[in-house]
Amino acid sequence: MRLWAQAVRNAATLCGKGSDPLLVVRWIYLIIFAGIITEGRALIGPSGIAPAADYCAAIARMIPNPVERAFLVPSLLWFDAGGAAISGWAWTGLGAALAVTLNVWPRLTLFSCWVIFLSFVSTWQLATSSIVDQLMLEVALLAIPFAPAGIWPGMGSASPPRPVAVFAMRWLLLRLMLTSGLIKFTGEDPHWRSFTAMEVMYQTSPMPTYLGYLAHHMPRWFQSFEIGLTFGAEIAAPVLALFGGRRGRWLAFFAWMALQAGIQLTGSFGWLNTASMALGILLLDDSMISSAAGRIGLGKLVMPPLTPNAGTRLTAHPNWRRYGLRVFLGLQFLVALYYSGLVFASPRLMELLAPVTRAMDLAFREFNSANAYVPYGAFPSAKYEVEFLGSNDGGRSWRSYHFKFKPQSVDRICGFVAPRLPRFETSLQLIVRLPQCPLVPRVAVLLLSGNPDVMRLFEGDPFPDRPPNVIQMPVYKFTFTSLKTMKETGAYWAKEYEGDYMPPVYLRPDGRIVE
Repeated sequence: MRLWAQAVRNAATLCGKGSDPLLVVRWIYLIIFAGIITEGRALIGPSGIAPAADYCAAIARMIPNPVERAFLVPSLLWFDAGGAAISGWAWTGLGAALAVTLNVWPRLTLFSCWVIFLSFVSTWQLATSSIVDQLMLEVALLAIPFAPAGIWPGMGSASPPRPVAVFAMRWLLLRLMLTSGLIKFTGEDPHWRSFTAMEVMYQTSPMPTYLGYLAHHMPRWFQSFEIGLTFGAEIAAPVLALFGGRRGRWLAFFAWMALQAGIQLTGSFGWLNTASMALGILLLDDSMISSAAGRIGLGKLVMPPLTPNAGTRLTAHPNWRRYGLRVFLGLQFLVALYYSGLVFASPRLMELLAPVTRAMDLAFREFNSANAYVPYGAFPSAKYEVEFLGSNDGGRSWRSYHFKFKPQSVDRICGFVAPRLPRFETSLQLIVRLPQCPLVPRVAVLLLSGNPDVMRLFEGDPFPDRPPNVIQMPVYKFTFTSLKTMKETGAYWAKEYEGDYMPPVYLRPDGRIVE
């Protein structure tokens, strides 16, 4: 009972003054919508890889009820999924993100970011990077009641966040930390329990950096230390945040920051780790930040706390708004708790809960704003990549379409891409694990037809002289070379041909494309 009482007191402290979680969304949403502007038409445009208009039409044929369709695919693209609409919504989202960054009408602009980004996430199909997208959707939704009210709110001292809104943000952080750690213990993948995860993780991450290559070759004791840090940051840190007072929260803060920074420097998981670090600031309150800044001589640079000034009279909200906010955030809390618990449920319990889960999925799942977070719970067996090779001389010679970021040439290691998310290239690594996904030959078809949007997804056109008439899709297995091999040959990767993903795609003399 004493421990529970202490947890309640610490939770109440965590629900008091705090740092601004809008740090998460202010500039990350600029990156998100800039990426959609760059890749959106190629991915879901009318002549793209997986046209959103075709997807919406297929859903409409299956589900005549428009209300049910709106819950299954919550998207503004129902009204128009043409190329101009896709570009228009992407630029509108970028404008809303800029307004959030400038603190202009933050509640409305955050809601706009959430609605527009959700519209794309719902129609990306296989281009959706689930955890990465889900985290930013949930953060944006919960940040709306946290943000200050008004068109020009300044620091928001006249409208500090309600305790329930602060709790919702910190509940998200604690859930992200704790479930990420528990899945490593309870999941089916044995690498974490055997302390061998680092032998696999760096090599199979989407875009390992040079630091990831070096970390892969670190001694076993160092990799075991990394796993210990992971468990400390994801399991011990939430406990310290609740029971350890301010000292415990400082320890939790530094452990979480070290873990997320290490992951981002060694691999590329988009904005996942950047957003996680920004959320980690929620472990601190204003007095902790001010005290730390004063000790290092930066007290004058710290923004004033988001609390009302002396003599400021706060606007009293009507009861329906206060209770409405509590009901909304309470419902979000319960839905997120249900999905998080479901991850750890036994097969028998999941079978018993199946009717409830179906109802929850229909009402909430596709909004991606109350989620279970279990990143890195399992690893692929090896790193496989599909490539696109073209020929314009009947197959006597082949030229490769070079990716901008992904491993391809054995002597090239990935750069520091995060927090950007190259959605096309990241999705290909997921798709290659699926047997004969039609999106892969679709890319080949669009390359044969010279689709300009798809061509811009690659580093350049390998056929400036004469276009290709056949494209094949080989799959390669990538493994890190030894440090000795890298020093002698400059090769970071050993690349082994595994077969063709699907048969080649041909351009016939009459102009028809044959798959």
